[in-house]
Amino acid sequence: MIRVLLADDEHLIRGALASLLALEDDITVVAQAGTGDEALAMARAHHPDIAVLDLQMPGPDGVTVAAELCDDLPGCVSMIVTSHARAGALKRALNAGVRGFVPKTVSAHHLAEIIRTVHTGGRYIDPELAADAIAAGESPLTAREAELLSYAADGAPVSDIASRAQLSAGTVRNYLSSAAMKLGAENRHVAARTARERGWL
Repeated sequence: MIRVLLADDEHLIRGALASLLALEDDITVVAQAGTGDEALAMARAHHPDIAVLDLQMPGPDGVTVAAELCDDLPGCVSMIVTSHARAGALKRALNAGVRGFVPKTVSAHHLAEIIRTVHTGGRYIDPELAADAIAAGESPLTAREAELLSYAADGAPVSDIASRAQLSAGTVRNYLSSAAMKLGAENRHVAARTARERGWL
């Protein structure tokens, strides 16, 4: 029996998916979570074989959760499901050890097949998401620029970003200005939105 953790902040989708997977003879949903923090707690409590993680959910996102599970629970393999197929997210996911990357439009039957593939050591990347990732190319941002832009994405003032990053406000402004220039954006908020849309944050 393949033990599965489902993590998605949309309760209706998560519940429907759990019900459909329960119809499979060899798959059992042992835990559900609505946030990244809950997903980590549930994984540590139930030790699933597969964690099916929503890319975007409150708290740590699916890729961050996958990376932590890879370190903490090496017996648990992660998959990402997403309705926001941003190109750079695929590369982040693969770097985090994710073995499956699928759109939320996938049928429950196909998802069950992918879970089996991943459980037996295989990998499944949706072809359209892979094509988008190749088309988007590499991020022009440095790791520090991406980090500071991610802090700016929620509209945080420079002083808060500086405090969080333990840098001076002037240094933060320089990094954010450089990132905005690379992305052809008029300010840090537009730059953050652009980078997020391209999956670079």
